Amino acid sequence: MPEVIYINVNPIIFHIGPLTVGWYGVMVSLAVLFMLSWVIWQNRKYKVISTDTALNVSIVAVFSGIIFSKLLHVIDQWQYYSHNLGQIFSGQGLTIWGAVLGATLGIWLYSYFSKQFRFPEFGDMMAPGIMIAQAIGRVGCTLNGCCYGLESNSGCAVIYTSPGSYAPLGIPVLPTQVFEIGYDLIVFGILMLLRDRLKPKGGLFTVYFALYGAWRFGIEYIRAGTPFIFGMHQAQFIGLIVLLITVPIIIFKVRLKKKDPSPIDQD
Repeated sequence: MPEVIYINVNPIIFHIGPLTVGWYGVMVSLAVLFMLSWVIWQNRKYKVISTDTALNVSIVAVFSGIIFSKLLHVIDQWQYYSHNLGQIFSGQGLTIWGAVLGATLGIWLYSYFSKQFRFPEFGDMMAPGIMIAQAIGRVGCTLNGCCYGLESNSGCAVIYTSPGSYAPLGIPVLPTQVFEIGYDLIVFGILMLLRDRLKPKGGLFTVYFALYGAWRFGIEYIRAGTPFIFGMHQAQFIGLIVLLITVPIIIFKVRLKKKDPSPIDQD
């Protein structure tokens, strides 16, 4: 068997009384802090939103993201949670799709009712930063041992050895978390190249959704998981739905831009 990398990291960093501090929670917290910093930094250039409103939006995004993230995970693993209702409110078991969709919905509702900023411009400003935040979150997944890939004897497999790991111990698995970190960084570069070039506003955010939807649809074929619907994992099914929605929107906007660029540029 080709040489593999061993990961012997305890997901738990330390305990303070009943409080458990783990790598996953730390990295998710860092991802949230990064997104807040990204919005404040980028807003200095684009002037999309006031600082006070940005802080309010961040609070809404965090809460709505956590709620939806947990909700999608519970739905996906209902066979377990139906017999362990108390675990629903544990800190483990969050989904990136839930966080992204929940935060997006929360921010959109806030923009719609407050009328303090326009969501398309705000979404475009956020899009590249989201990829870095997701990459940071996947570092937590890597250390945690969750979201691992299928068993493999390939040279890129990893073996988890810490008893606290969520991955199967001593079995070589594909490090799909690491694959996604690399993909997230590539998409970040693509979005940075495209920003200020895509019209109308909201186009960059749509491209982000399409690229990430395509990734999740494909990577789930080599990731461990449970069938959700039509033999697909939940994340894979959501990725497919996102693609079916975003790709036609992108095609429509590109054609509209070619037919009549002037009104679009004024949006």
